[in-house]
Amino acid sequence: MIQATHIEKYYDQLQVLKGVDIHIKKGEIVSIVGASGAGKTTLLQILGTLDKPTITATTSLVINGQNILQLNDKDLSAFRNINLGFIFQFHQLLPEFTAMENICIPAFIAGKDKKETEIEARKLLDYLGISHREKHFPSELSGGEQQRVAVARALINKPEVIFADEPSGNLDTLSAENLHQLFFKLRDEFGQTFVIVTHNEELANMADRKLVMVDGLIQQSTTALREE
Repeated sequence: MIQATHIEKYYDQLQVLKGVDIHIKKGEIVSIVGASGAGKTTLLQILGTLDKPTITATTSLVINGQNILQLNDKDLSAFRNINLGFIFQFHQLLPEFTAMENICIPAFIAGKDKKETEIEARKLLDYLGISHREKHFPSELSGGEQQRVAVARALINKPEVIFADEPSGNLDTLSAENLHQLFFKLRDEFGQTFVIVTHNEELANMADRKLVMVDGLIQQSTTALREE
């Protein structure tokens, strides 16, 4: 699903990533943890094609069979919109659009039919328990409701991979727990892959694998022990 080899990233003379290798299987939920400045978000942005690695002779990034580093900007944008979904700490909903409209934006960018898109959006709103908020603007929603709209927006194109950067960082404890359970429900029902950067230890330890980053490298990988 995701195969990255020797991912480096420099900002001028500062090396943030120092040759990261990572393999993530389809349907896997992987958490990435580490101290601030360890390179977590930079790695997530590169894996999610929002940023580009510093290219070396051994650098490679393949997602769902596609060699990302060979795509031009236009093709990369199209690939990202269809195959990848994103959930951020601060929702990044557009304030002038309703919940429904925010959810539909990625599908409209992909040229999908308006009526079919809205039908799919309503299914997601219902699935996420916020169908009664369809016509509300972000300012009229609670933090948990805004994050669920952001989740629906990430799901509207049925992407193979969801990248989440501190998705519960702005939520109260109950809303955070509900969101964490939702990720596993989505994976179990739809087979999507999740890559999650988080400081939330509970969420990190729930993942199938927890990767610990230290000073630009993955220093440790642990597998979750689940009760049957």
